[in-house]
Amino acid sequence: MKSVILSSVLPIAVVVSTTAGMAEKTFAAERDKKFFQSVEGEWVGPGEIVAGKYKGTKFTCNFTGSTPDGKIGMSLDGGCRVGMFTQQMSATIQHKGREGYKGSFMGGAAGSGLDIIGGNVVSANKVVFTINRNQLRGVMQALVPNDNSMTVTVAVRVDQQLVPVIGMKLKRVDTVEVGSIAPN
Repeated sequence: MKSVILSSVLPIAVVVSTTAGMAEKTFAAERDKKFFQSVEGEWVGPGEIVAGKYKGTKFTCNFTGSTPDGKIGMSLDGGCRVGMFTQQMSATIQHKGREGYKGSFMGGAAGSGLDIIGGNVVSANKVVFTINRNQLRGVMQALVPNDNSMTVTVAVRVDQQLVPVIGMKLKRVDTVEVGSIAPN
């Protein structure tokens, strides 16, 4: 009798747990998409190097945020200006299936930047990515507290502690605001 009950309950339990797992992944994918879509558009604002050799250097950035067609991820492309000099800057992140999030900041470790080797969307308005270059380890965090502002922080690990090194406070400068009505 016990085996008859188990043989009829076990398949139902497997289906319920599989369905719950798929629903959780679908919810996470939708939350991730929603975050990345919130980054789409034009962004400008000041930044500062807050630690290291160039501590105190202030700069102004202009970025265009976009999302790849049919994929979960984002790109921020543009540049930051210090005085007369402009440095091109970009970050590209995509979800790569079981590998999670992968991408590059400033051309990746093969260039002059950092590899993005993992991370996740923490909430509808915050994402944290793991960054890496040789022995340098750290995180890049983006916080979008509302439709018109974004804070980006890059921190590196020094003696088991994360030390912020770059901070940017960006404002949305799109010509069309979310929910606006087009003129006739």
